[in-house]
Amino acid sequence: MRPESGQVLHFSEDPSLTRFVPHLAATARQPGEYVWAVDWSRSPDYWFPRQCPRVMAWTISGTTDEDRERIIGPGCGVRVHAVEYGWLERMRTVELYAYRFDAGPFQQFGEDGEGRGIAMVATEPVVPLGPAERVGDLFELHERAGIALRVLPNLWSFWDAVTTSSLEWSGIRLRNALKRSVQ
Repeated sequence: MRPESGQVLHFSEDPSLTRFVPHLAATARQPGEYVWAVDWSRSPDYWFPRQCPRVMAWTISGTTDEDRERIIGPGCGVRVHAVEYGWLERMRTVELYAYRFDAGPFQQFGEDGEGRGIAMVATEPVVPLGPAERVGDLFELHERAGIALRVLPNLWSFWDAVTTSSLEWSGIRLRNALKRSVQ
């Protein structure tokens, strides 16, 4: 589930929304009220239940072969996502929806290591182009996109490896992850 040209997506477990109004997100680390959405490249970051902690990593122009093999894995493409075992059932059963928006009112927010936006934001109310679309099987989405999906007992060792590598990375809802293991 990705946006078409000239569109951005907002993912939600609520299929009844008809108008999105800028607000200060409860998890915001920056000031400002926004409607949040994502473009084609960042859509896979949201192929998860909303509260699911996840770590994602992907290659960029400066990624070393060693880091790609070590983090993503041999023959596993250019992107990997990781979740904890405790979220597998929720990933199987969640009813996730995508709202399509005209990209016109949205502007890039932040920047990754390749100069691409990490999100798209609107500062005015926006109305979806149509009703919410059911996203479908999250495992199948990952498979069709060629994204390796790793399931781990705990995300923190993987997070540490990813954030010290030459890959681009993102962590979402990590406050919901299990506590770090003491070794």
